[in-house]
Amino acid sequence: MNVNSSRSAAPAEDPRGLDFHGASRQDLGSSRMTPLISCIVPVLNAERYLAETIDSILAQTYRPIEVLVVDGGSTDGTVEVIRSFGAPVMHLHNPENPAAASGRNLGLAAARGPFVAFLDGDDLWLPGKLAAQMARFEARPDLEVSLTHLENFWSPDVAPDDRWFRGDRRPTIVPGYSPVTVLARRDVFDRHGPWDVSQGYAANSEWFVRIRAMGVTIELLPDAFVRRRLHAANVSRVQASTIYDDHFRLVQSSLDRRRAMAGPPKGNG
Repeated sequence: MNVNSSRSAAPAEDPRGLDFHGASRQDLGSSRMTPLISCIVPVLNAERYLAETIDSILAQTYRPIEVLVVDGGSTDGTVEVIRSFGAPVMHLHNPENPAAASGRNLGLAAARGPFVAFLDGDDLWLPGKLAAQMARFEARPDLEVSLTHLENFWSPDVAPDDRWFRGDRRPTIVPGYSPVTVLARRDVFDRHGPWDVSQGYAANSEWFVRIRAMGVTIELLPDAFVRRRLHAANVSRVQASTIYDDHFRLVQSSLDRRRAMAGPPKGNG
């Protein structure tokens, strides 16, 4: 495995091991300091693209940030990639549940910032993403969740004929109703709960449905600050049938909940 030799080899295993000049979580979120953003990356066997992903986080123009990579029990060289970055990147272990939603929740539990953001181990942020979103939070004190558009792109290691064979016709730039575009106030999760792991692959959709129902203030930026990589091992390809089943159950449970909230039908008399 090729790991950039310019990075420190010393791993940062403990989230509390980073030194922010002795600042507590309360201090980091106070008006006296620029708020810390905790960037959470759940991964499983992500060796191939993970270094690019982490580099795109560390290239953010906004500071301060902390990076928490949650490994769900990888068997490839993912751990070595994480450790190659040294102190700027914290390595958390989550071998009992490799699901991305579970990794995000573990990252939330360890995060110290009053703002949290998420990225998957094969996707990329453009350098100005967090700065642009934090500017919106400054302009709108009522804002609770900021989203951006995202750009789908074929990974350079996918041959053009393979792209055609797979028949993918999704739009290039789409509204980013996905965790990878989210920058949210930490207390949104404290008040409305974390990702619901029981929802399987529908956990992302369920979270958006839930916070909308709770009246959380959400804003979608018009710019595409996230690049979502398309490749042969995307979960949406490998687990397509399971994803369909999970989303069907989500729709059914949402309809049942609405009926329960509406109460029994009223008679005509």
